[in-house]
Amino acid sequence: MTLTKLCSASKEVTIGFDQPFCVIGERINPTGRKLLATEMTQGDFSRVEADAVAQVEAGATMLDVNAGIPLADEPAILSTAIKTVQSVTDVPLSIDSSIVAALKAGLETYQGKALVNSVTGEEDRLEAVLPLIKKYDAVVVAISNDETGISEDPDERFNVAKKIVERAQDFGIKANDVVVDPLIMPVGAINRAGITAFQLIRRLREELGVNTTCGASNISFGLPNRHNLNASFLSMGIGAGMTSAIMNPLHLEEMTAIYGANIMMGHDPECRNWIRRFRDPSSILGVEENQHRRSRRRKRA
Repeated sequence: MTLTKLCSASKEVTIGFDQPFCVIGERINPTGRKLLATEMTQGDFSRVEADAVAQVEAGATMLDVNAGIPLADEPAILSTAIKTVQSVTDVPLSIDSSIVAALKAGLETYQGKALVNSVTGEEDRLEAVLPLIKKYDAVVVAISNDETGISEDPDERFNVAKKIVERAQDFGIKANDVVVDPLIMPVGAINRAGITAFQLIRRLREELGVNTTCGASNISFGLPNRHNLNASFLSMGIGAGMTSAIMNPLHLEEMTAIYGANIMMGHDPECRNWIRRFRDPSSILGVEENQHRRSRRRKRA
């Protein structure tokens, strides 16, 4: 059984086929968030702190930290963001960047065993990122695309994932320290995107024995009522063997689907987490109200 272990300075999280689904909160990302990007560039990380705390309160198991701001000093900003988040939460982090220097700065700063998001099947990317993963004893997200781009053929995406897992082993990185992102395509544009995703997730589990993750909201891009569609995808993905996702934990529809799927998969003994979460309806309303209040404060800011 493949177990992928990550940790902060004080807390360990295990991703695995027999473990509760791992929710990786995506909110600390300035892409498409102009105010957050401006604040981070100016050295104001108060919104980063608030987003970190809110996501953990909402049920995030881990947090993704991204500082991809054009023309900014990404390594320095990412390093500061990681320090900030680790000062207000104890969950493990995913260090998210396409810039190798930023990944290195993040890994140097991070306290614990981090998830690195990400490496592709492109040879120059493998040669640049995998040595960092080995040096800092990290876990890496393997994105199933290479020099040819993103294939719509699930067999090609599987082959790229297999290549990355094998190349990681060449650097002394075990398969349980590689989490594969099979790349979820929008079902509104590609009708069989859901079926393809579930087939690929099952194959990655059965043939490569690796844990999986994805950007969960990709499935619903361009469609109405996205949160309920995301919830359907997540519950079915968990049934197919998906073990984690990068997503927004502040949406109750998606989180409810995950808590329910954990029960159905036998990953919530005696339904304890479900009962703890939903026994008191007012507590759920309280979480939603706190989220609305934060949203209103940010809009006024």
